[in-house]
This record gives sequence, C-alpha cells and structure tokens, in this order.
Amino acid sequence: MISSTFASFVSALALSVLASSPAFAQDYPNRPIRLLVPFAPGGGNDTLGRLFGQKLSENLGKPVVVENRPGAGTTIAAAQVARAAPDGYTLLLSSIASHAVSPNLYKNPGYDPVTSFAPIALLGIAPVILAVNVDVPAKTVDELIRLAKTKPGGMKFSSGGVGSVMHTSGMVFSQVAGVEMLHVPYKGAGPGYLALMAHDTDLVIDTAAALLPFISTGKVRALAIASPTRLAEAPDLPTFKEAGLPNFEANGWYSLHAPAGTPPEIVARLNDEINRINATPEMKERLKQLGTVTVADNSPENLNRFVQSELVKYTKVIKDAGIQPD
Repeated sequence: MISSTFASFVSALALSVLASSPAFAQDYPNRPIRLLVPFAPGGGNDTLGRLFGQKLSENLGKPVVVENRPGAGTTIAAAQVARAAPDGYTLLLSSIASHAVSPNLYKNPGYDPVTSFAPIALLGIAPVILAVNVDVPAKTVDELIRLAKTKPGGMKFSSGGVGSVMHTSGMVFSQVAGVEMLHVPYKGAGPGYLALMAHDTDLVIDTAAALLPFISTGKVRALAIASPTRLAEAPDLPTFKEAGLPNFEANGWYSLHAPAGTPPEIVARLNDEINRINATPEMKERLKQLGTVTVADNSPENLNRFVQSELVKYTKVIKDAGIQPD
C-alpha cells in the first residue's frame, strides 16, 4: 500500500510537471492574477502598476488585482513574490528599489534580485526631477548646491522610504554635487510630498510621473530634470546638463518580474502583452503625460542585463556613501 507521504510527493511532482508543460501555459490565465506593488498608494510606482494592471486585465481577459505591499524598502513584497508558486499568477511590479538598491541595504532581503526571479519586461523608464519647497531661496541647481554647502547636513530631502527612487536619487545628487544632506524617509511618497509642502523638508528628487502634478499647480518649484532633452510637459524646466550638473545620472524604472521557474511560455505571453500595450497610441500618450519612456528591444533577456547593470551601479553608490546594510 502506498503511504500518504509518498502519495503526496507523487501528487506534488505531477502538479509541477503539469505547471511546466506547454498545455498548462496555453491555458494561462484561467483565474485572476495578483500584481504586488511594493509601495503605498499614490506614488509613481502605484500609478504605473494600476495602469498596466488594468491594460493586462483587458488583454488577458482575467482580472489583474493590484495589491499594495509596502515596507522594508520593497523587500516584503519582493520576497513574497520570490517565494510564490512559479505559475504566472503572482507578479511583482519591480523597480530600481527592489532589484538594485534594497538588496544592498539589507543583509537578508529574502531574495536574490537576479536568481530569484524570471524577468518579464521593462515597463518604462522615468527621468527624475529635482524640486524644492517654495520657501527655499534657490532658483537654480547651482544656487541650491551653494546653499547646501553653507550648512552641511542641514538641508533635508524627503523620500518615500529607504531604497525608493527618491532615496537613491538623493544619494546620487549628494555625491555628484559634493554636498551633505539629511535623508528623511517617510512611509510612502505621499507623506514625503506633504512634508515638503509643509516645509518640514527642503527638497525631493522623484520621477516626473509623481512630481508633475505638484509642479503644475505651483506647490513645489522644479529646478532640473535628469533627461537628455527637456520634457514637453514642462518646456521651461532645464536638464541637469543645462543646469551645470551633467554628471548627475539617475532615473526611476518600472518592470515586471515573476518567480524564478515560471514557464517560458507564460513569460513570453506576458512579455508580448506588455509590448502590445506599450505600442498603442493610447498608452504612448498616457506614458508621455507621466514623463515615462519605453525601450525598443524589450525582451526578458534585455531586462535581465539591465537589472544586473543597475545592480552594479547602485552597489557602488551605496558603498561610496558609506551605508552599511541592516
């Protein structure tokens, strides 16, 4: 008689074989998909996650349910996806935070940014904007740098948490500009902006998608954007090169990852759908409004190479900043 333990093993093995078969992939999806966003509602990541979640729902014919799982510099959500079944029903809105920064900030993030995931597609790259609260006397990047140098560590920059784009961009700016600033992390981008507008902090560096609404209403003053050319939605805003800081290179990026071991057929299906979505005039216009650009050769292999290059870059940034992992 077959023992219950052995029978369970055989059953699990059969399911594993089924999940990796082409037939299983052809049936995908047959139930709702979970998309974990490692940030609180209201920021650029959440906006992009919900936008692509909606479009994927329409294309795939099944709901894509967005779940906000902020905390621990994105590692809570990333680790949860890394541990999930590799069946295409649990996805991660990955980013510079989850895959290039936080793995360097935590001794045990609960995952490896390269080996724990199956890369799917790069959703877009968002240039960052440097903005100050309206009471800061600096009207240019040069004036801000000179002001910061008069009070080392006295100027405070908001972030949506450790490892966020706001945090990493602030670190890069400090190093390139040669200034010492105080990082003030908040539980999400929203509270970080409120602190800036309440004059509790002096500046913020975040994606155009997140900052443009505050800039257009005059709630913050923008000084420069980290892109090769000026943004059509903010034509008076100079680039960092025009502002005299050409070596400042930072941006936010949004991508999609699944757990390692996800069948290649499912990865290919999701990659095709993302590329199809990005090619529509509607999405092109929406991303343009959000200050986000797509890439031409958007394959899983290229996303994997991009992630590894960003990981090398920010490993050095964090090391040079003297930050020790917790």
